[in-house]
Amino acid sequence: MGHQVIIFDFSVIRGLWETRVKKNKERQRKEKERLEKSALEKIKQEWNLILECRKKGIPQSKYLKNGFVDTNEKTLDTYGKNSQPQKRHALSDEENKERNKFIFQLSGEQWTELPDSLKDQICLKEWHVYNTLIQTIPAYIALFQDLRILELSKNQITHLPVEIGKVLNVSFNNLKSVPPELGDCENLEKLDLSGNMEITELPFELSNLKQVTTVDVSANKFHSIPICVLRMSNLQWLDISNNNLKDLPEDIDRLDQLQTLLLQKNKLTYLPRALVNMPKLSLLVVSGDDLVEVPTAICESTTGLKFVSLKKSPVETIVCEDTEEIIESEREREQVEKEFMKAYIEDLKERESTPSYTTKVLLSLQL
Repeated sequence: MGHQVIIFDFSVIRGLWETRVKKNKERQRKEKERLEKSALEKIKQEWNLILECRKKGIPQSKYLKNGFVDTNEKTLDTYGKNSQPQKRHALSDEENKERNKFIFQLSGEQWTELPDSLKDQICLKEWHVYNTLIQTIPAYIALFQDLRILELSKNQITHLPVEIGKVLNVSFNNLKSVPPELGDCENLEKLDLSGNMEITELPFELSNLKQVTTVDVSANKFHSIPICVLRMSNLQWLDISNNNLKDLPEDIDRLDQLQTLLLQKNKLTYLPRALVNMPKLSLLVVSGDDLVEVPTAICESTTGLKFVSLKKSPVETIVCEDTEEIIESEREREQVEKEFMKAYIEDLKERESTPSYTTKVLLSLQL
């Protein structure tokens, strides 16, 4: 019995393999084209451009075309070459020097406490202390009678001073509570407590802050909108996003001056009809994943209300995927998301029509 010789037709195998490779490459090419044309990629490009423009002080009119972001124009290059000299000469040297005499700025992780010499400069009107390891603000801050702006963001502050002016920014620190004495600062106009991650309530005494127009308590642990906030009769901007809200108070319409309400990244399942009774509310942002009931009157508002329901947050999709390697903590993540949302909302407020691509990424917007 002779040997059986099995002969393989390698040309046939090679042809099959090449056909599979060709089909796979074609699928990859189509997927790449799909991603490049997708709404998500377009939003990503627009947000990156908006952030760069805002960092460089480029006005919105330079990157908007007919109300939409134009990523094709070389806005950054053309404006960067022409605008800097104008910006530098906007104020004379004398005016800059005069203004800077009343401003104190301090940053850097080498600082663990404020310099003693600062207490002798009681004529200062603004403090800007950020990105330090400072934990406490000294008692001599009470000597600064002309202090108008106290910006203390991104430090390690654990206790809040009550001697402040019109603007208090203590975002992204380690605060767990707010002193009731803050309610005595009746001239306060802007309060930013965002990113402290641990604040659960505000003292009722803050109801006395009748001049406050802006409150940002995002990225904390509030279970409801504080009663004192509902009594801030002049409030125009409220950001209480990324907390633990499960519902909104039925008397939220007592905030009859409120224009912007940011509620995304909470646990809301419904929106009260009282929102319809807020005559000046022009922008309402929520996370729609858990919402089961939204008043029809909100979606069909004829008062100019822009209702944005983030079904799948583009912030998480775009920002976090691209920055996962450089974000080391939840606080840093919140800072990045906040920058993107700020840019998005500022851009959205200026638009007169709905972007045509929003529904494609489950991001619905109705005017």
